[in-house]
Amino acid sequence: MIGSGPAESGSIPPVAAGRRARLLPAPGDRRGFGIAIVSTVIVFGLLGFVIVSSAGWPRVQQSFFDPATFEASWPRVTRAFWVNVQLFLLAEALVLVLGLVIAVLRSLPGAALAPIRLLATAYVDLFRALPGILVISMLGFGVPALRIEGLPTDEFFWALVALTLLYSAYVSEVYRAGIDSIHPSQAAAARSLGLSQLQAMRFVVVPQAIRRVIPPLLNDFIGLQKDTALVSVLGVVEVFRAAQIRQAATFNSTPYVITAIIFLLLTVPMARLVDWLVRRQQRRSAAGAR
Repeated sequence: MIGSGPAESGSIPPVAAGRRARLLPAPGDRRGFGIAIVSTVIVFGLLGFVIVSSAGWPRVQQSFFDPATFEASWPRVTRAFWVNVQLFLLAEALVLVLGLVIAVLRSLPGAALAPIRLLATAYVDLFRALPGILVISMLGFGVPALRIEGLPTDEFFWALVALTLLYSAYVSEVYRAGIDSIHPSQAAAARSLGLSQLQAMRFVVVPQAIRRVIPPLLNDFIGLQKDTALVSVLGVVEVFRAAQIRQAATFNSTPYVITAIIFLLLTVPMARLVDWLVRRQQRRSAAGAR
């Protein structure tokens, strides 16, 4: 009948039915999910039983999980974490810019620009090869010791400089991988429209490359957030240094556990965000290939 349809007959439209089928887990998926939960509970339960039933557990519990020390140390350690947040945010902003500049310099074509590419490559090789704590110590202690007039001597400043130099080298390689993943025809098409090499890089290649490298960039920033604890060697009172001070005052290592909890609360959600972005990017790539 002409006037009848899915809405009149009470049946579900095919598109809506397919969408609902994708949202509802299959019986096999529900069974697998239940098995995964049970096996996880069993494994972690056995692990916890082995730990708490060991001979040294009472001493470990007193040294690392003392409730009184936890309650007294939590406010002071968490307040110091604000220094890590400031250091991370400032370094992240600088790293995003400096890393992109280095990646673009390494990607510039032409024999005349070979010295610039060589300097950019040397920068990346140098700071990727040196341990982070070594760079932080050399800059934080060595440069102020020169006593150059007008040069800052603040420990926070040199900690920021060291982290920026270190992670710019890593991030530049992420950017460069994204730039190399853009097909040369994109730049050629931009040049055919009258854009210069730099304009093609700025308006066509780099925007596409940045969208592709967001997940690995976030991975590097997870490492950057954790490495802010290394600046404690300069005397910057950040979260790890605050935990050290509390541990020395109480002769109890519970403040270190507080530090670990703080970093877990920050980095685990960031790691899950990276996984979600990677899955979304894979779905988009698969959809575009059809």
